[in-house]
Formats: sequence, structure tokens, C-alpha cells
Amino acid sequence: METTFVWFDLGYTLVYLEREQWFAAYLAEQGIARKLREIELAYHYADKLFMREYPGVLGREAATFFPWYLGVLNYRLGLCLDLQEQWRRLNELRTERRSPWVAYPYAAKVLAELKRASYGIGLISNWDTSARQVLADTGLLPYFDHVIVSSEVGMEKPDRAIFELALRQAGVRAEECCYVGDNYYDDVVGCREVGMDCCLINRFGRVGIEEVQHEPVLASVQELPAYLHRKEWKRSV
Repeated sequence: METTFVWFDLGYTLVYLEREQWFAAYLAEQGIARKLREIELAYHYADKLFMREYPGVLGREAATFFPWYLGVLNYRLGLCLDLQEQWRRLNELRTERRSPWVAYPYAAKVLAELKRASYGIGLISNWDTSARQVLADTGLLPYFDHVIVSSEVGMEKPDRAIFELALRQAGVRAEECCYVGDNYYDDVVGCREVGMDCCLINRFGRVGIEEVQHEPVLASVQELPAYLHRKEWKRSV
């Protein structure tokens, strides 16, 4: 069936934190040098570990997990640091920005391209009540026809109920939709429950998701329009 509607995750699909730069700045203050690529990979591995082994934890209040998460980061980088002091300083670096979330430079361009191609666009995100403000601050909100946020509807991915709610609100069938997200265990697993296609975002190829058997895996949403074009071409031949 032809894809007519594209749903997106929010964090690390459309927007991101400049956390690697903050981490590098903190290390520099401690007289420690690490390449940015090393830090990026450490964060990537920590994210995928938590997604796989501790589902739902990354969506909770930072105080409930972040020192634990920092311990994983430090281990990946061969560091032994005071976690409480490290967390305090990293939080200072983050809060120096009015809005710490930044849109990927290609995000608005991709959404605009999908709009021009007459796709419906929606968001299904496990996020707190700041989700709509993040979309507004990053200039992405006007592109969305429907926004479904876990904190607003009282359900979370991968529960099929949040996907079913989104489908009802948009008035579309699962077979008409493609979902795009970076968390296999929330996004792909949830989509499969309702029969929705899903593109998994993983910026480092298959690094960190070696246990996952899923296609397609895209490096970013920048690759999405070409994927949709190929999919429709295959369907038509």
C-alpha cells in the first residue's frame, strides 16, 4: 500500500543535545583530552545499552538515572571521575542555553520536502510536557499535522495503544504509514504491533545495534525521502 503519512520520534531523530561538546568542555576543565569522535561513540553505546537493557529509563527524570549513565560513559572512555561533581558541572553547561535542544540542520528541509510531496506528518514521542515547546523553539512545529506526546496522553511507546491513538487522530491506517525513530525497542517493536512500517535511525551504521535484525537502517532522516521514493518505485513495478 502507498505510504501517505510519516510519523516521527523527536529526540535524536529530529532534535539533539550538544552533549558531546559539553562533555568535551568538562574534560578540558579537568585537563583530560579526548577526541570528539570518541565521545560521540561513547554516548551512542550508552544510549543503545540503556534502550536495550533498561527500557523506559532514558525518559525519566535525570536524577533517577544520569549518574549511572555517566558511569557507563566514563567506562567507555577509560575515565574514573567523581560522578556527582561531573553531573553538577555538565548540568551547568547544559542550562547555560535557554533551550538546549537543537534541530538537526537537515530536519526542517526534510519535513518541508515531505510536505511538498503531500505526505501527512505526525509526531509520536515519549517526552515530558516540554515536547511542543521544543518543536516550537526549533522551528519544526508548523510542519506537523498531529502531535502525540506520552506525557499528554498517558501512554508510551512501545505500547500499541499510543500508535493506535495516533492512527485514529490522523484518520489513517497503519499500512499507509511509515514511522521514523532511533530506538528499536520503543519504535520498531511498537510499530510492528500495529502493522506500521518503520525506519530505524542509527548514525553509526549498525554499531550499537548488532543484535537487531531490521531493515531499513538509515544514518539520519536526511536519507528518508530517497527511501520513500525507492519504496514507492518498487511498489509500482
